[in-house]
Amino acid sequence: MLTKLQASGLALDWGEDWITLDSGGRRCRAMHISTAPYPGFPTDLQAQFMAVNALAEGSATVVENIFENRFMHVAELKRMGAAIDLQGNTAIVQGRERLQGAPVMATDLRASAGLVIAALAADGETTIDRVYHLDRGYAGIDDKLASLGGIIRRIH
Repeated sequence: MLTKLQASGLALDWGEDWITLDSGGRRCRAMHISTAPYPGFPTDLQAQFMAVNALAEGSATVVENIFENRFMHVAELKRMGAAIDLQGNTAIVQGRERLQGAPVMATDLRASAGLVIAALAADGETTIDRVYHLDRGYAGIDDKLASLGGIIRRIH
């Protein structure tokens, strides 16, 4: 995963329990992804990298080899203006300079995380419905992202 982030143009530095990423103010380059069992690219990160690719420079393919129906988040990213074409188990993603906030719905834990990434980078406001998926795997993510400067709030 770290090699994919480096290939996207990010400068990385890490230690035992921390990591820093620096884009130098530039958009990431699109990353081709093909999920595979360990030690390959983890399917659990596919939705998050799809969101990054939606905003990246260039186009890339995201191939899902592990689970059928793991592209449920694509329709929601497209609501935000992402340019994604599905062909079987392959998504062809053309990076956009900007996404637009929109009401979207989380379909599972991984999709939720990808939608949060897209929403934080989008212009305008995004409302993510069914965040209970997110809460199952990312305790207190709203507070953690807010502490990093994300404008995020929970609507009850």
